[in-house]
Formats: sequence, C-alpha cells, structure tokens
Amino acid sequence: MRVILFIIAVLVLVSLVLVGEAYVRFSPLEPARFHQASGPEAVGDWPEKGGFTAVLVTPDPQVALEAVAAVARQAPRTRVLAGEEGAGHISFVTRSVFWGFPDVTNIWVAGERLHIAGHLVYGRSDFGVNRARVEGWLRAAGLRE
Repeated sequence: MRVILFIIAVLVLVSLVLVGEAYVRFSPLEPARFHQASGPEAVGDWPEKGGFTAVLVTPDPQVALEAVAAVARQAPRTRVLAGEEGAGHISFVTRSVFWGFPDVTNIWVAGERLHIAGHLVYGRSDFGVNRARVEGWLRAAGLRE
C-alpha cells in the first residue's frame, strides 16, 4: 500500500511540475502590459529586483536603437513582442532554454537618450540574466566596451 501511495504522490508531483512548465512556456504575454517605455530617466545603469535598465546618451539614439534591435533580432529564443524601430520603441521576449521562462526587454528613445530595460515576467530573481543580456546587446551593438 505504501508503494502505491508513493507512486501516486510522485505522479501528482510530476504532473504539477509539467503543468507549471506548460503554463510558463505557453501562456501569452499581453503587449499592453509589457510594451512599456518607463523607467529611470537619468543616464546610468540601474539594477533592480528581477531586472536591469541602462540609459545612455548617444550621438543618434535612433541609430543606436536600430543597432541594438538588430542584435536582439539575432539573439537565440528571442522574438518581437510589440513595436518597431521606426516608432522609437520595440519590445522583445527572450525565453530561457529549459523552462521557457520569458524575460521582456524594452528598447526606446526619449530625447537624446537610449533606454534598454530587461525584466523577468515570473518569479522574483533573474539571477543577473537580464543585466547580462542588456550589457551583451549593448556591447554587440558597439555601444559598450
């Protein structure tokens, strides 16, 4: 009897894990909720719980946005959520390899500043993944060393 209860408990646990994984991987992300151009206005790097924002002054922020967006479009497991470069604001979703956890990265121009903000959708900690992504995209676009 104990073996049967153990097997049932394991099956229930595995089922819950699979349902949770499917929810995270396949639940749609609403552009109205995540396609946001909000965050710090001051130039600098702004770590936050579950995310990271970088604000830069560039000679031509629209060209910088296009360069970063071109890098993002080539990033693995990354797709456009909303917006476009010509509008001065584009949002990308990047999903983790194993679980498919989504992170949203917004890139927008405000005046002479380029803003790039990456944040998690689920959970409390991104383990520095968004900072690494933002800084990596900026380096690949030639905006950081």
